[in-house]
Amino acid sequence: MSHPHFELDTPPPLKDGAVRLVPLGGLGEIGRNMMVVEHKGQLLVIDCGVLFPDDNHPGIDLILPDFEYLEDRLDDVQAIVLTHGHEDHIGGVPFLLRLKPDIPLVGSQLTLALVEAKLKERRITPYTLAVKEGDVESLGNFECEFIAVNHSIPDALAVMVRTSGGTLLHTGDFKMDQLPLDGRITDLRHFARLGEEGVDVFLTDSTNATIPGFTTPEIEIAPAIDKVFRHAERRIVVGCFASHIHRVQQVLDAAAKAGRKVAYVGRSMVKNMGIAADLGYLTVPDGVVVDLGQIDQLPDNKVVLICTGSQGEPMAALGRMANRDHPRISIGEGDTVMLLSTPVPGNESSVWRVINGLMRLGAQVVHSGSARVHVSGHASAGELLYTYNIVKPRNVVPVHGEYRHLKENGRLAQLTGVPEQNVLVVEDGVAVDLFKGRIKVAGAVPAGYVYVDGSSIGETDEELLKDRRILRDEGFIAVTAVIDSSNGKVVAGPEIFARGFVIEDSAFDDIRPRLRSALEEAVSSGVSDTHQLQQVMRRTLGSWVGKKIRRRPMILPTVIEA
Repeated sequence: MSHPHFELDTPPPLKDGAVRLVPLGGLGEIGRNMMVVEHKGQLLVIDCGVLFPDDNHPGIDLILPDFEYLEDRLDDVQAIVLTHGHEDHIGGVPFLLRLKPDIPLVGSQLTLALVEAKLKERRITPYTLAVKEGDVESLGNFECEFIAVNHSIPDALAVMVRTSGGTLLHTGDFKMDQLPLDGRITDLRHFARLGEEGVDVFLTDSTNATIPGFTTPEIEIAPAIDKVFRHAERRIVVGCFASHIHRVQQVLDAAAKAGRKVAYVGRSMVKNMGIAADLGYLTVPDGVVVDLGQIDQLPDNKVVLICTGSQGEPMAALGRMANRDHPRISIGEGDTVMLLSTPVPGNESSVWRVINGLMRLGAQVVHSGSARVHVSGHASAGELLYTYNIVKPRNVVPVHGEYRHLKENGRLAQLTGVPEQNVLVVEDGVAVDLFKGRIKVAGAVPAGYVYVDGSSIGETDEELLKDRRILRDEGFIAVTAVIDSSNGKVVAGPEIFARGFVIEDSAFDDIRPRLRSALEEAVSSGVSDTHQLQQVMRRTLGSWVGKKIRRRPMILPTVIEA
């Protein structure tokens, strides 16, 4: 099995008859999934998602794939094939179509409806092609066949891509739930037929590759939800993903059984559930769903609120409730909150922060650590082994996961008989070429993080984020001195203004004489440039602060000549 490839050159032009795979996101992280397939001068994009920021990205709203590889070749893109409607697979589509709005979008009915709602907000009218399992579509040099897979959102699809240079089978996100709520299972017979035809490269979901056995069926969480509804004395507040239609269906059914009314909280929850109900993917019992404005007229023991924020997002509905700043809803003693998800890796501390906040307000919080109220949407190791044995691929490139997930998925492939040299574990930006039935690393392309920061896209860089982290974690000091330009003496200051420290301002009295001496010594030695004098102050103050309070704050020095 290969290891990560560093210091690779730009891939050479593609050989005649070869197929190139270029992951621009989702390999080495959970999020911003995007795979580009190239053949005979044309490109096919599979998924275009976003990654949600964590504590290392202060002030960032979303993280996008880097589209630089595509920007000069947008006319070559035949279509964007979308495997399902989760944000980490469709959230980047509006940003890519901003560059070329007429790139066709191909996906299932629900997936396209969710994307179209996003694009409508940005006044983009896309060209769409709705497909379902069993459909075969020619998209330029690519023939795509779609296969039903089960996931935590309805209408998910895998895609078989046929080219004259070989075949690729991309699972998207999937699991093998044998008792799905909508009766739509992963079509293993279809996978088997494709395996008999021959799959040159298998790109398969790695998220749960490190978890042994089989993923728990969705239906098994129903008893835990029903138990909460039986015992809750006041309001029930449910936090889940705005795209988790199956989970919302279970809550609606439990509410109907308990004689409770349900209101959606959060713009994305209201929008997505409206779309799902209109298209028939969500069955709403008569009279159960009410407008949020009606809940004040109902007794607390007849109310259910379904809201966003299960990942601890501070601006989502549940996070605002925990912080007591939601405009409509105040959590109180005796309320019950159910979190119907598990934390995405990296979000654990944010989720616990919300749970603690809710419990301080008197709520009972039911979560995946205390009850079976969540099951994963991804195949565990046993399911992956089963799938490898059915498909019998010639080559494997694990996708969708952190590096540890990709590595373990590659090991599972080898256990089923895929030769070690035919399993490539690569990360974002590493191009893989398929030629005459074999795969190899061809080079690397830019695939860094592109930050959405308010209205700016791609303008925020790592240096700015580093400054923000320093401001957040280490504090801030501004120091100003006035120098007589005629003799180099300090005539005013240094004045020091500090924020983010527990020490008194008087503690800086010790460093002021040193700063004055350092400045005057620098001037006497021939330093006259204002910028250089500011650096003298920065170094002197930084060294003192580091020794005195063991911090490395942001220091902004200013020298004024009088």
